[in-house]
Amino acid sequence: MIPADWTAHRRDDGELLGWIRPEGEHWVAVDLLGREASGPVDWLDAEEALESAGLSWLAEIWMLEQDAGEPLRVKLVEVTPGRVGEAGHVVVQTDDFGAIDAPVERFELPWPAPAALRLRRPGESTTAPWG
Repeated sequence: MIPADWTAHRRDDGELLGWIRPEGEHWVAVDLLGREASGPVDWLDAEEALESAGLSWLAEIWMLEQDAGEPLRVKLVEVTPGRVGEAGHVVVQTDDFGAIDAPVERFELPWPAPAALRLRRPGESTTAPWG
């Protein structure tokens, strides 16, 4: 859930980019996954951290670490931060590689997103698992 002392930061068109939360006499930018996007900085630097990241990172290929086996190549489907008194969640699905008939599996994760969900590293999982 979003703490009451976090301030939403939006693009000029109103789209939510993340939040800025207090840390002592400084501020920390927090992205839509609930992860820190900056260290403790002044307010303008926290805004800049969110502005420079934008929303394009949401469309990136992500990896979901599993307890056993190789990480799964996934895409973000839904990011719902918790509201006051409510838990949020992050939904990912196995990457369909753009195929409309590809088999996919969905996973619902807590919000903030766990460390098991991470960006794909160069050279990792570049082919479709079904063919």
